Amino acid sequence: MQRDYYPTDRARSWLGHINRHGPQSSVYLHALTAETHRSMDTTRRQLLKLRDAGYLTLPPQQRHTIRAEFNPLIHDIAKPGLDHLRDHGFETNTIRPTGHWWHGFTVSAVTSAIDIAAARAGVTYIPAHDILNRTKAPLAIPIDGTKLIPDQLFALDYGGSFRVFVLEVDRGTEPKTSPTKRKSWARSLALYDAAIRHNLPARHYGLTAPLLLLWVFTGKSDEERFWRLL
Repeated sequence: MQRDYYPTDRARSWLGHINRHGPQSSVYLHALTAETHRSMDTTRRQLLKLRDAGYLTLPPQQRHTIRAEFNPLIHDIAKPGLDHLRDHGFETNTIRPTGHWWHGFTVSAVTSAIDIAAARAGVTYIPAHDILNRTKAPLAIPIDGTKLIPDQLFALDYGGSFRVFVLEVDRGTEPKTSPTKRKSWARSLALYDAAIRHNLPARHYGLTAPLLLLWVFTGKSDEERFWRLL
């Protein structure tokens, strides 16, 4: 372990980004700072230093794929990384994706890409913890004796004009039409329909900005099947 390494400002931005969103591919981390640091080789070397110093880890789940050695490495933050962020005034009590690891990673990749693209367009990404901390509300929305739990929650600040998003990400593994399955399309659509008709997300999260339900698919065929359910 490289004990004498101290994170640079660039490395600290990576740590903060992972803490905000969840595990991140080296490709996304490079994209985060690519406007000032263009070399991917330099990015890999700096990430290696962060791993050797104990600030980052490599989640073992990424090795359980076909030809994993050819995929970009996925990094997560370790306790020393969190401690470093706290020492520099970062919020570390964030709302990261939960549940099955690969699903959570996909969610974190989606929000990461939105955050990076928004910043390049001059739009500020507001993470879930900043929204929820205002009212101390949990992510889960109570509805009809059950709970509606979005995969993620975030907002965009367009220079004083805001829009809030509840995010659902489909990797093609969820049931499609069984209403008894919590994360089936039919069940989720029914819950969201009832919640939005009764303005429950806005009331629960204390929102005044308009809200949009964003459903992201990893496959075109699933997206087309989803549209046929609407």
